[in-house]
Amino acid sequence: MAELILERSVRLEMRAQAHHLQPGVLIGEKGLTEAVMKEIDRALSDHGLVKVHVAGDDREEREEIYHHIAEHLQAARIQAIGKMLVFYRPQDEDKKPSKTETQGAILMAKADPGARGMKKPVVDSKKKASVARKSSGKSAKPRVTAARKRHKRTTKKAALS
Repeated sequence: MAELILERSVRLEMRAQAHHLQPGVLIGEKGLTEAVMKEIDRALSDHGLVKVHVAGDDREEREEIYHHIAEHLQAARIQAIGKMLVFYRPQDEDKKPSKTETQGAILMAKADPGARGMKKPVVDSKKKASVARKSSGKSAKPRVTAARKRHKRTTKKAALS
């Protein structure tokens, strides 16, 4: 099996995307086992971009693990900083959502302004007030109320004198 090699610009873009990811897989004291390899493979299939945390302190062992995973899972090595390793493998076409599914989600988001964090349209308060006043039979002019006078607070000493 061969490792996937990416151009520098693509690698830099993937590094930027991986910056905000939490480690998806932890390689513990037992090292790189078959179960860990299956988990990394599953994560690469599901997400495409995976951050792996290696708990060991040996640098040579981490480099070996980094090369071994990339070679056996046909993934691209994106970045290795300290104990964090980042891998990328393009997702399978059959697992990606089709364009019609994604367009349906976008259309639903546009239909419901509260979905996906979009702001709801703001209703003008003057329009609300004028509608309420029209129904009560009063004129549509907005009321102007005089501000209340603030009561001046006094201390006990000032109140006694």
